[in-house]
Amino acid sequence: MNRYPRNMLGYGANAPDAAWPGAARVAVQFVLNYEEGGENCVLHGDAASEAFLSDIAGAAMWQGQRHWNMESIYEYGARAGFWRLHRLFTSMNIPVTIYGVATALARNPEQVAAMKSAGWEIASHGLKWVEHKDMSEDTERAAIAEAIRLHTEVVGERPRGWYTGRCSANTVRLVAEEGGFAYISDTYDDDLPYWLEVGARDQLIIPYTLEANDMRFATAPGYIEGQQFFQYLKDAFDTLYAEGEAGAAKMMSIGLHNRLIGRPGKIVGLKRFLDYARGHDHVWFPRRIDVANHWAAHHPNKRFERPSQMTRTRFVERFGGVFEHSPWIADLAWGLELGPAHDSAIGVHSALARIFRSAPEARRLSVLTAHPDLAGKLAQAKRLTEASTAEQAGAGLDALTDAERANFEKMNADYVTRFGFPFVIAVRDNTKASILAAFQRRLGHDRPTEFSEACRQVERIAELRLKDMFK
Repeated sequence: MNRYPRNMLGYGANAPDAAWPGAARVAVQFVLNYEEGGENCVLHGDAASEAFLSDIAGAAMWQGQRHWNMESIYEYGARAGFWRLHRLFTSMNIPVTIYGVATALARNPEQVAAMKSAGWEIASHGLKWVEHKDMSEDTERAAIAEAIRLHTEVVGERPRGWYTGRCSANTVRLVAEEGGFAYISDTYDDDLPYWLEVGARDQLIIPYTLEANDMRFATAPGYIEGQQFFQYLKDAFDTLYAEGEAGAAKMMSIGLHNRLIGRPGKIVGLKRFLDYARGHDHVWFPRRIDVANHWAAHHPNKRFERPSQMTRTRFVERFGGVFEHSPWIADLAWGLELGPAHDSAIGVHSALARIFRSAPEARRLSVLTAHPDLAGKLAQAKRLTEASTAEQAGAGLDALTDAERANFEKMNADYVTRFGFPFVIAVRDNTKASILAAFQRRLGHDRPTEFSEACRQVERIAELRLKDMFK
């Protein structure tokens, strides 16, 4: 099977109403990444020092050496930044979710106690704050298991949320297969939670953010002052709040780091945003586990038979009749690069129409000739397909007077004589009167023009049939 695993569709044009508690127009969720003591460091058994997300411009990993300046910047996050942020959020009674690196949590017991006392959620940020991309599946699976074990030992309960950050292409699947997480956040692909089907497990994904994130203080292009951070968060909030007023409530994730936003000149921007957001009615400030619990209760996953996962036999059985008496179209469409974007009426129609459009003219002609005459002998003998019968009946073609039937039969004959194929029209888009008018107009076409028009009508008929199938 030639299948494309990436999901470019998501909720598409019809995102669900989040239905946040209190009719909130936006859910604003803060994540505080706790990585201090879990970063790359030779003291931790790593081959080199850390080089990621600090105020050291152009930092590089020092192989086999301690990087004293880098270590002290991370230590600032634990010693000063965390407590500044703890005072800010607890004073405003706004809960946060901690993304806690297990080894960092183990090395910072007083901070963990403060997190628990504040009622903050402590989700897992992996075993160590290191890259997973080059890990084998077995190595990464073992690291995930050890992260859960150590987290449970240090915190007193297992994590229910997971975010690696520096993940591999296998991370989400491996964490889902572990089976114990209410949500995973190693994606950045939506403004709402969604379900991912991993084998028999329905795994909730709560996307995270790398742009409404103080990491931009340590990357280029990025923020250089707290006001810039505030302005970006305000603009994002205003957009999402307005969408919520229009009935399309979303979630706003904000990522924070002790060693970055915890600095005096940076935290001012965060404080301004907290004041601004709290000044609005109908705003929910949840932990991520609260979002997960809400979504599971109000938006449970609904599995359905996905075209991109069907066998060839099942795909043809299901869609072989969409183009009248032409199962070869579905048979060839199954071999295309199908994926999640094709698990809908529009997606299947796109695949089928591609095969039809690229077929030689003789094969497209065979599809046209497979269509019955309107109100013709097959209809009178009740030998149409079920779909054609319903379509013609919907336009009133099953209840013609004798004079109307004679008129249709004459025009059918004139049309076939002129073009060599039956008159095809999406009758569900028309009335009896507009069909007759189209007959008269299209009889004046030359053959190439009419062939193209008939093909367009065939595609439209297929589209309408598929929309019925996916209701």
